[in-house]
Amino acid sequence: MKRWWLALLLACAGAAHAAEPGFPLTLRDDGGQLVTLPAPARRVVTIAPNLTEIVADLGALDRIVGTVNTSNHPPEAARIPRIGDHQRLDLEKIIGLKPDLVLVWTHSGTERELAMLKAAGLQAFRVEPLRLAELAPAIERVGRLLGLADAGRRRAEALNRTLAALRAARPADAPKVDVFYQVWSEPLMTLSGRHIVSDVIELCGGRNVFAELQPLAPQVSIESVLQARPEVVLSAREDGGGPLLKRAPDDAGYAIWRRLGQGFTPARRGWLYTLPGDEISRAGPRIADGARALCQALDEVRRERAARP
Repeated sequence: MKRWWLALLLACAGAAHAAEPGFPLTLRDDGGQLVTLPAPARRVVTIAPNLTEIVADLGALDRIVGTVNTSNHPPEAARIPRIGDHQRLDLEKIIGLKPDLVLVWTHSGTERELAMLKAAGLQAFRVEPLRLAELAPAIERVGRLLGLADAGRRRAEALNRTLAALRAARPADAPKVDVFYQVWSEPLMTLSGRHIVSDVIELCGGRNVFAELQPLAPQVSIESVLQARPEVVLSAREDGGGPLLKRAPDDAGYAIWRRLGQGFTPARRGWLYTLPGDEISRAGPRIADGARALCQALDEVRRERAARP
């Protein structure tokens, strides 16, 4: 083969390899850091289950080479190698997986380990949507990092349409429903207005009675709940399974409220509901399902309140 012909083939091969649309790509992550990828990420580690779900929703689950122990959706995620949990990451294993991108959620106490990953030369990109309005842009950015910008845009738009439809399903002046969101019964814990669940409550025409508290997941007393006078108690099942919405006066976590009987409106009216924890509290695409179930519960309360004030 003539040398000029060989040189032409090599040049074309190099050009084809470099012709990834939109790359190199530089994006600012949720930590304020600029991250540059020379090409779409093909080997990804996810440091939170919601990030696994976002990547899977974009059709790229097969690109995840490592994830945390709590990544349980979709079911196929069970086959992905585990690299630790929210308390401790296996840094040696992560480095050995040779990812070209680590998607990070640092609100789990793993900042030190993540700094060490960066020191090892890995590209870490923080994706931390803390508000409902931040979720669709986060999905779009992950799509761009994977070279799936169109898919990211479509999935973000679909999520926004669903949430907009849920918001529009009731008049803006519809009476609010006062909500106590119970994270845990012993000790009794809730979520403040800083958590994405509080945004979902507001989307559905509810009012988080502890929205003004500063901690993300504050501990509260029975007395403070009684003083707040919620109409409905919502809680999430830790196993993430079961029906999407359950009217659950017999759930063990509600024993403290059932003992109050007629003196506590949610117990008297049976306005005690449980939701799968994964759908309602993970900042991922399935939060649309959790929001739909939560809206169903609050709409039911409104109807029954109007029929029997």
